[in-house]
Amino acid sequence: QVQLVESGGGLVQPGGSLRLSCVVSGRQSNIGAIGWYRQAPGKERELVARISDGITRYSDSALGRFTISRDFVDGGAKSSVNLEMRNLKPEDTALYSCSAQGIRNLRGRDFWGQGTQVTVSS
Repeated sequence: QVQLVESGGGLVQPGGSLRLSCVVSGRQSNIGAIGWYRQAPGKERELVARISDGITRYSDSALGRFTISRDFVDGGAKSSVNLEMRNLKPEDTALYSCSAQGIRNLRGRDFWGQGTQVTVSS
């Protein structure tokens, strides 16, 4: 199975920065793309950034301000997918969650973490 645990959220002032981390455990060869999503109250969940085989993709609102990266940790047994967020705006306030796409033996399944709250406010 695949488990995802997010951390790094919090309260930050407009213009500030935060670094979110998502630790992905499970057989890494069964994990494809990993993405960060967010959902604000009353709004639909949206993709913020995604990484797959080193190729990154960003939403228009994240492009130029957010950076996604993936590191292998614990001797390759886990991944840490990080989202560096800069120049944060009040409209970035949301619950941020990461999701991993299952491939090979886990093809067709998506796995989600519990999320971490980001609040941008003065």
